[in-house]
Amino acid sequence: MSVEFLPLLLFLAVCLVLLLGYPVAFSLGGTALAFAWFGTLTGHFDDAFLSALPNRLYGIMTNETLIAVPLFIFMGVMLERSRVAENLLDTMASLFGPLRGGLGISVTLVGMLLAASTGIVGATVVTMGLLSLPTMLKRNYDPGVSTGIICAAGTLGQIIPPSIVLVLLGDVLSSAYQQAQLDMSIFSPDTVSVGDLFLGALIPGLMLVALYLIYLGAVALFRPDAVPAIPEAERERDLRTLLVRVLKVLVPPLLLIVAVLGSILGGLATPTEAASVGAVGAMLLAFSQKQLNLTTLKAVMTGTTRVTSMVFLIFIGASLFSLVFRGFGGDEVVTDLLTGLPGGVFGAMLVVMLVMFLLSFILDFIEITFVVVPIVGPILLTMGLDPVWLGVMIAINLQTSFLTPPFGFALFYLRGVAPPEITTGAIYRGVAPFILIQLLMLGLLSLWPQMATWLPGIVYQ
Repeated sequence: MSVEFLPLLLFLAVCLVLLLGYPVAFSLGGTALAFAWFGTLTGHFDDAFLSALPNRLYGIMTNETLIAVPLFIFMGVMLERSRVAENLLDTMASLFGPLRGGLGISVTLVGMLLAASTGIVGATVVTMGLLSLPTMLKRNYDPGVSTGIICAAGTLGQIIPPSIVLVLLGDVLSSAYQQAQLDMSIFSPDTVSVGDLFLGALIPGLMLVALYLIYLGAVALFRPDAVPAIPEAERERDLRTLLVRVLKVLVPPLLLIVAVLGSILGGLATPTEAASVGAVGAMLLAFSQKQLNLTTLKAVMTGTTRVTSMVFLIFIGASLFSLVFRGFGGDEVVTDLLTGLPGGVFGAMLVVMLVMFLLSFILDFIEITFVVVPIVGPILLTMGLDPVWLGVMIAINLQTSFLTPPFGFALFYLRGVAPPEITTGAIYRGVAPFILIQLLMLGLLSLWPQMATWLPGIVYQ
């Protein structure tokens, strides 16, 4: 076998081991070590590459940006247990219920708020599925439309800041951007931060929400029976009472979002510092809802530790995989492959997006961020692509794959909590229009990269 095929074989072997059901971190690290051992025996791998692993692990341990990850996870888990979503859904349903499609609008807006508050896709989809799906079905909403709205709104956590995806992508792209500039003999490299990525994702994320709402308006206009209004007898009659209720429920999470994002975008705090503000704010919000006690705090701490450990263990496994992949000359193989494609930069970007889309059927966004982006990121950035635009494109692409049958993670999350009478076919039918909206958003962002790059340029100038 040609040596050039070894890095590709390593990548395929990892995918195969993952399909067999082994844990991601151990699959990455274990497969890489097995290939390194084989390569050392056959003389195709220099084990000196592995000596760089301690320095990489130390870099992970001392990376201040990554401290934001457990804090944002804590914030999301705390809000999940503080009944914020339940209160928001009830209140927004009362506000928009008199409109056809009003419940769908409520679910979309609450999904956006939860995305900006938690940034955790699985938690948002499950929470929305448990709280809103029974209500929508009770109000005679079409099952396909209902499940499509919930899945699409739940995946907004991929793109609406402060998304954990954007935090991790920002850190990885920062390293990739510096490497790309060094490869181009630029020895005073520019930097890209998590704050840049937050700003870049803000306009595309809000545009996605607007497109979702336009679609719901079209359904209400052309298929009114699929999204009926709440019967007049069940509506809130006292407008003043409703407005007070809306302010009481809506203002606290909005203040939390403004405190977190505003401190980052205004340059008052780093993402790590803003994450700590969010964690404390989530505790205060839970306390105001009378949901904060030792039992809740213990459960939140346990959940945060479990998810954080999983993230960083994957990071360690991905670092080992990356070292072995480079030791076999994988970066040169990928560079030759991408630069030799017809269409130049466009062809390379299209292939990378397609590969990431397909890989996300078997890999979570964390594995793709840590494994794939460090390999292809420097190559694409060397071709002249903007790092903020690239990060936003990757985030929306992964969000789209989360919705796409038959392997979309959001579909699995909702299938797990949906009642038995909701068929898998209905879920697939429901998400189809939202997949088209996502693809439309990717197309618009490809044609007008300024949608992602304009705001960071304005703010940080």
